[in-house]
Amino acid sequence: MKNFHLIDFNLLMVTTIVLGRRFIGSIVKEASQRGKVSLFRSILLFLTRFTVLTATGWSLCRSLIHLFRTYSFLNLLFLCYPFGMYIPFLQLNCDLRKTNLFNHMASMGPRDAVSGLARSRDYLLTLRETWKQHTRQLYGPEAMPTHACCLSPSLIRSEVEFLKMDFNWRMKEVLVSSMLSAYYVAFVPVWFVKNTHYYDKRWSCELFLLVSISTSVILMQHLLPASYCDLLHKAAAHLGCWQKVDPALCSNVLQHPWTEECMWPQGVLVKHSKNVYKAVGHYNVAIPSDVSHFRFHFFFSKPLRILNILLLLEGAVIVYQLYSLMSSEKWHQTISLALILFSNYYAFFKLLRDRLVLGKAYSYSANPQRDLDHRFS
Repeated sequence: MKNFHLIDFNLLMVTTIVLGRRFIGSIVKEASQRGKVSLFRSILLFLTRFTVLTATGWSLCRSLIHLFRTYSFLNLLFLCYPFGMYIPFLQLNCDLRKTNLFNHMASMGPRDAVSGLARSRDYLLTLRETWKQHTRQLYGPEAMPTHACCLSPSLIRSEVEFLKMDFNWRMKEVLVSSMLSAYYVAFVPVWFVKNTHYYDKRWSCELFLLVSISTSVILMQHLLPASYCDLLHKAAAHLGCWQKVDPALCSNVLQHPWTEECMWPQGVLVKHSKNVYKAVGHYNVAIPSDVSHFRFHFFFSKPLRILNILLLLEGAVIVYQLYSLMSSEKWHQTISLALILFSNYYAFFKLLRDRLVLGKAYSYSANPQRDLDHRFS
């Protein structure tokens, strides 16, 4: 029996608009481009922008009005709650000091802070500027940081600190976006089910995990491209790494006091914070006792490590989805698994292609003379 009549199409419309917000925004952004264009093209862009915004706004308002009339306030609170937690969860990591918003709020006197309307406007202005800065940092033309091959240890450490913040910001974006997608796909429909209806809890949990993992891999593939991973690898190679050794085993070996303005070669023993460390990288400017420097070098010293992790994770998800697809007997489970599986196929293809190409490129750059001799032999 096909229970299509149980589907709330108003809830489905709101969920579709929420999950497709970036696609709708990209269409509006492309249709809002400025420049010297022909009259026909400008009219076409205006009609496209007007149609998309009108259709989206009308559908969203109509569905929300119906939901407000049908369901309780608690249900609607669960529907809108993730957007209230989105910016606080990201901890406002955007560089808002450029906009002087927080400085302006901190310098407000008692008389300026009397009006609650003014405070609400400042808060809304802060959220708006935060969202703009966040979007510009991740999706703007300056989203990709650059690498400078410098010889100054302090500059190398400063660059690594910036790359760590940028990488953590991207991981937070992946986590929040994947949880948001899984929340609206697997949790919201279950919450709006009537008490007289039965729903499969195991399938809801399984769908939540599949959507969150699949979305995480796709977003990481987008936010961590090959050029970005190569940039992190170069920074890790310049940073180097230290390995803690037992002082009793190297008491007869020369040990240098570690200084922050020196670039240490491989194999050197240094003293830092009453401990002895051995240089592991070819060039080492990392702080020996800094665990974050060690983690940065561990994850990015091998340029294909992140790509291999994503490839293995995506392959495991595809294998599990194929098994679930073969053992599923319900039509809605088959459709859901098939749709997720098609998106994972495309992501797995791109990951495998990048892995094969970059693996060949890095193997050649590691042994260029050997490959050159092999060609002429």
